[in-house]
Amino acid sequence: MSRIVIVSNRTPGKGPAAGGLAVALRKVLSNHEGFWFGWSGKLTETPSSKTHFEDIDGLKVAQIDLTADDHRAYYAGFSNSILWPSFHLRLDLATIEGYWYEGYRRVNQQFAKALMPLLKPDDVVWVHDYHLIPLASELRRLGAKNRIGFYLHIPFPTADALYAIPHHGDLMRDLSRYDLIGMQANRDVAAFTDFAEHQAPSTFATASTETIDFSKTEVTAFPIGSDPEAFTRLSTSPAAKKMIHRMRRALADQRLILGVDRLDYSKGLPQRIEAYEKLLANNQRFRRNVHLLQVAPPSRDSIKEYQETSDTLDAMAGRVMGRFAEPDWAPLTYVKRAYGQPSLAGLYRLARVGLVTPLRDGMNLVAHEYVGAQDPEDPGVLVLSRFAGAAEIFPEALLVNPFDTDETAEALRMALDMPLEERKQRWQALWAAATKHNVDDWALSFLKRLSPGIEDQAQVDKDTIYMASVA
Repeated sequence: MSRIVIVSNRTPGKGPAAGGLAVALRKVLSNHEGFWFGWSGKLTETPSSKTHFEDIDGLKVAQIDLTADDHRAYYAGFSNSILWPSFHLRLDLATIEGYWYEGYRRVNQQFAKALMPLLKPDDVVWVHDYHLIPLASELRRLGAKNRIGFYLHIPFPTADALYAIPHHGDLMRDLSRYDLIGMQANRDVAAFTDFAEHQAPSTFATASTETIDFSKTEVTAFPIGSDPEAFTRLSTSPAAKKMIHRMRRALADQRLILGVDRLDYSKGLPQRIEAYEKLLANNQRFRRNVHLLQVAPPSRDSIKEYQETSDTLDAMAGRVMGRFAEPDWAPLTYVKRAYGQPSLAGLYRLARVGLVTPLRDGMNLVAHEYVGAQDPEDPGVLVLSRFAGAAEIFPEALLVNPFDTDETAEALRMALDMPLEERKQRWQALWAAATKHNVDDWALSFLKRLSPGIEDQAQVDKDTIYMASVA
């Protein structure tokens, strides 16, 4: 019987996960033999391919340690200072150091050397995210003939942005060694196809440079979702009701506009604050009647660009407070820490507007969670960036260009003024899409495409099979 081997940058820790994707993918492979492989989170003085197994909340986990220098080059360096900004079309924020790629490659080789002895010939390997693009190449080099799939949890870049990435040709050749590549949205598949069909030689290429052969690799959109029914249950849990009670006591009759994001420059948080400022400037009737709550726990705060985003947001929030606050009214609350899922579900349910306006995003599970937590009899309105992958499946949201803060401000006005019947109609369509693209079906559809019949072999229950990936 085929086992499923999940590979990601980090393995899960004990206790509840925090963060949108980590929470959404917390379930374990409880009805299928297999294990989860990744970095332990520990740093050592010397590199090692020695694997140690641990049972974490019933999940068999295989882990390796990394050296501090390798992890810095692989993670903070190539992955998050080059690939992350480039894939999000922020080339202006990319920092390029040549030795980072060497560390990135070296860690992927270390992963492959540690994983290869653990694999059986019929194991199905599912690799997650941009940290591990070269892993299939490294496994193939060691003799692996297994079916290997890859899922990209962030957007795929346009061809121009891709060409700006050092060693992009090697990375694309690495992707060609996978049997199946899954992406968040059709726009990502189109960008990949554009490169595959119009490959250009690199700056240092010769006339005899061969194009990359993708004929044996299937590339398909698998829109990832959350568990909307679970968020419905969470939104009426005791912890959620407690949060709702606290907020209602603080807000009185004010309508809540809610943003929940990691503190990341891709999330468009400064533009969001500016749009809210314009809403208050252009519509005096909303002053004292609305309140913006932005939850933004820090993310990768050792990287300079993230620190700068935090500083910018601090200054903008202070400016709005100084301009509009009254002794008995604050226009916004800005919180730099994470909340548990039940408390978040309560905030989602209370919010008249869910403000999800990333400049570019893979899917954005906050949009899914917000939809799942709404009261069907009095739902809120989702204001959603056109540049989130979720826009493809949520056209009934109020779609905005987050760079155009006037447009976002007008969408906020429309959402606050929207009559109940229209809110219900829009939410019902959003709910249908959220349930169709739930995370259980996402996992099963990917595995079925990667290895047809695998779920029949193990009699997998859709309520128990789940993957996990931590960026």
